Amino acid sequence: MSFSGFPDEAFVFYEGLEADNSKTYWTRHRHVYDRAVKEPMAALGEELAAEFGPVHLFRPHRDVRFSKDKSPYKTHQGAYVATAEAVGYYVQLDAAGLHVGAGLYTAQGDRLTRYREAVDEEISGVPLAKIVAEIRAAGYAVEGDRLKTRPRGVPDDHPRLDLLRHRSLHAGRRFDPEPWVHTPEVLDRVRVVWRDLTPLVEWLTVHLPSD
Repeated sequence: MSFSGFPDEAFVFYEGLEADNSKTYWTRHRHVYDRAVKEPMAALGEELAAEFGPVHLFRPHRDVRFSKDKSPYKTHQGAYVATAEAVGYYVQLDAAGLHVGAGLYTAQGDRLTRYREAVDEEISGVPLAKIVAEIRAAGYAVEGDRLKTRPRGVPDDHPRLDLLRHRSLHAGRRFDPEPWVHTPEVLDRVRVVWRDLTPLVEWLTVHLPSD
């Protein structure tokens, strides 16, 4: 199936799910999810796969085992391309529109140590700082989980202190549900964002390869 855009019913579906996150709502509207959300997202992924690699859809059910929030369903549909552990490209649809991004979405333990070592090293850290500066200059939001203070042992005047604070590092752009989201133009917009963020993904993939 070729991608033709996301129908308005997709956004209406998530508006309803935000208001009533229950099995009753889900069961009653499952056909809308399948037709208006899942099928178009899968088709979008197939179009992108030739350039970026296999695109995987996240499951709609939440893992509530260790969460205080017991809402059973995610109020968004995400899809991703993994280039390394927790590194890759991402696209998400929800009631507010689309979010398209890429980067490192979580780092702990040894992977966080390796990230900070690569940022600290001049030969690898300076190129990352340049990549991030160019991404910001292009209008992308650079985000991620960050320490409020500096990591232990890092001097206050480190030239890349801001990057060293990051425990995740990703960038992206949010799009409102304007008329073009109902058309194949979505494919072009996602492709442009992912291409723009490829230098960040490539740096992270090189310095944080999957174990």
